[in-house]
Amino acid sequence: MSRKSALEASASALAQPDVVAAPVHAGQIADALGDSASTEAIERLKRATQHVKNVENAKLLSRAINAVHAHDFKLAQKLALKLLKKDEMLGLAWHILGIASEKLGDYGSSLRAYDAALKLLADHGPVAGDLGRLAFRMNMPEFAVGFFAHFRLAQPDNIEASNNLACALRELNRESEAIDVLKTAIADHPESPALWNTLGTVVCNRGDAEGSIVFFDEALRLEPAYSKAWHNRAFARSDMGDIEGALSDIDQALKRPDTAADEAIMRFARSTMSLSLGRLAEGWKEYDARFSSDLTEAPNFNIPGKPWTGEDLKGKSLMICTEQGLGDEVMFANMLPDILELLGPDGSLTLAVERRLIPLFQRSFPNVEVTVHRTVKYEGRVYRAAPEIEDWSRFDYWSPLGAFLRQLRGSIDAFPKTAGYLKADPARVAHWKSELAKLGDAPKVGLLWKSLKLDAERARQFSPFGAWRPVLETPGVSFVNLQYGDCEAEIAYAKSEFGVDIWQPPGIDLKQDLDDVTALCASVDLIIGFSNATTNLAGAAGAPIWMLTAPAAWTLLGSDHYPWYPQARIFSPNSLANWNPAMDAVAQALREMAARQG
Repeated sequence: MSRKSALEASASALAQPDVVAAPVHAGQIADALGDSASTEAIERLKRATQHVKNVENAKLLSRAINAVHAHDFKLAQKLALKLLKKDEMLGLAWHILGIASEKLGDYGSSLRAYDAALKLLADHGPVAGDLGRLAFRMNMPEFAVGFFAHFRLAQPDNIEASNNLACALRELNRESEAIDVLKTAIADHPESPALWNTLGTVVCNRGDAEGSIVFFDEALRLEPAYSKAWHNRAFARSDMGDIEGALSDIDQALKRPDTAADEAIMRFARSTMSLSLGRLAEGWKEYDARFSSDLTEAPNFNIPGKPWTGEDLKGKSLMICTEQGLGDEVMFANMLPDILELLGPDGSLTLAVERRLIPLFQRSFPNVEVTVHRTVKYEGRVYRAAPEIEDWSRFDYWSPLGAFLRQLRGSIDAFPKTAGYLKADPARVAHWKSELAKLGDAPKVGLLWKSLKLDAERARQFSPFGAWRPVLETPGVSFVNLQYGDCEAEIAYAKSEFGVDIWQPPGIDLKQDLDDVTALCASVDLIIGFSNATTNLAGAAGAPIWMLTAPAAWTLLGSDHYPWYPQARIFSPNSLANWNPAMDAVAQALREMAARQG
């Protein structure tokens, strides 16, 4: 194992100011197995204590271990610190301190304590396993892989070690390696439902939902009450477009969730599946699960004041903080005109948005006070505040923006029928139209093919870039790059493999200059892409978009169109394993458009 210390890991993930929050995803559940305070772990600590020669230290260690066993983690922490004052080289005390701090939610101290124990104890395996689980929980899979690999090397026959390494590899999109690890482990332990379940999640993340069902079924054959396998099979069925079947499986999972975090994920999943079927009242009610304190990725709002819980807002002063990821901030903003109507002419609205969105929202809603929200990540948790608001007493209520979904978007008919609630800068639109005119008379088509965050759960919802060939080979079209992030490789691939030049707009940062990006989107003839921040900005500005979505995506809300952006045209595959039919349909529609405009 690379001995990169947990202290170095904490430097990159424990305190990250001004991060861009990702939306809560109701993903699959295949967690790292094990518990640092399990009966087995406690027995192992007790055995190790028997080799401590200092009698007084051994007694204190025994008391600390008993405190862990009794779930009195504050006492265990206190006793461990007392021991370390006497002997800071006592590895067992560091290990107990790591366990107690982890259980108390002090992940930073826990990482540092585990790191010290890892350096001092002869038996590295269990500590590496604890470190790996903590790193995995804190969404640090790159570090978890190293710790789990060390754990597996120390205990090659340990189910927990192999399962956990496979889980971390999966989160890094290293599915082939994960499958190799699981094949070896399953050959030795075919009776383990956890290994079959994890294998199913890896296969599903490769886009083979149908193939993953076999492995979830085997996990359920071995353990019929295995809630994680029921939940994951629901996701596979959802990917296949069988939402009714997915709901049935989720309800089975909810009968016996293993943990409070599992239950929160399952309830959020049930929400999105209900929304996929058009059951909006039911879906929005359960959508509150996105704020569960049991979910590490759920935002914690550090906002004083009285929360709005449905009271009459006429004439009131309201502060709203946008939520989830940047695309959701933009998408949910289609409710702002309705909220202003609820407030009436005597009411007032203050809106906190991501800093890059401020100019766009100020122009679009001149009667709204637009300020910035700040999102920080600390010890694996996400916190959001509005730091530039000084006087909170001037507000009658505050609310996250999504809290209005139940009241204002309770049916498809409640969505706006006209496109465009964000206003692009007219001067920049004119500038980009002038630049685009230099490309000739062919239709200008903007392209978006990925999200900046493509973890194992999300990656399968996007086609491989190679599947864009029939679209990019459409004659009589000029393609414009709207894709933010690192996309040089794809642009070079399009040139070398397809013979297609994708025009790079000059003088614009497609990730940071969101006001100018919106103007560019409003200047092209068409935008084709998956749902990401830029697609949402284009849709909100009323630009024509062809949206590529997963089958039965929840944002369709059970309809045959995209309610958030009525001008959008939808293209979806029957299965995430094969995007080619959907891309062929896009190519055919684009040829027809080019012929009409040619």
